[in-house]
Amino acid sequence: MKLLIILLISMMSLNAEVYYSKVEPFDTQKIASNVMGVVLSTDKSMLGKVLSQKSYLEIDAALDRDELRYLLEKLEYLRATVLTNEKIVENLKEALQRKRENYEKVKELKIKSSVEKDREFYDLVASENSYLNTLKEINNLKRQITDLKLRKAQLQRSIRDKKLIADGYLLYSIDVKVGQVVNKGTPLATLLDTSKAILTIYLNEEDMKNAKSAIIYIDGNKTAYKIDRLLEVADSKNISKYKAQIIIDAPKLFSKLVKVELKEQ
Repeated sequence: MKLLIILLISMMSLNAEVYYSKVEPFDTQKIASNVMGVVLSTDKSMLGKVLSQKSYLEIDAALDRDELRYLLEKLEYLRATVLTNEKIVENLKEALQRKRENYEKVKELKIKSSVEKDREFYDLVASENSYLNTLKEINNLKRQITDLKLRKAQLQRSIRDKKLIADGYLLYSIDVKVGQVVNKGTPLATLLDTSKAILTIYLNEEDMKNAKSAIIYIDGNKTAYKIDRLLEVADSKNISKYKAQIIIDAPKLFSKLVKVELKEQ
């Protein structure tokens, strides 16, 4: 009986595929600047620690805030001007309607000279032009307001993007110094998601058949993990191998090498 058990264990071992993988953070983010400005502060005391809602890097946004304040004042003024002009338009519209009715009556009167009729006509045209010009001014003001609203959104985004926050991520590195001028695309920091970990292995074609259903052992211990990501296109670097990834609970220590075995059920 013992011999049979030993034989079965040996057969299982023969079917087990053994790999080695480094325990990596679940996600790595290379943060690049999408704004221009001078680095105002960096919190290097947070290196190697999990970040909170407090900013770990700040780029000077004083000019953006000043421009935003002036822009908001201008928006308020333009909106007030639009309201005033809309009231003027209503008055001009009413006056124009009466002048048009009056002219229709006057132009048929034989007792009125052509000079008087022309004067009434020119007055009507002048009123209509004043009405149309006020409408045109309102449209121009509204166009300015639309442009300013777009600029407002841009400034708000710029101000927000100049204060970097990454709640829950581990700060791995800060790649700029205080006083440094950064442009769009300048690398700023590297962040890691250490809430979970990921193991990457490369399977040959034969291993692919039962990979998803295989029982996974890590450092000799049976786990409930399964292969989460399996690419059915050969890897560009590991020729004729297929990339597979296993998401696991976060360990106390990352970057260590572990043994991974895939055994058939």
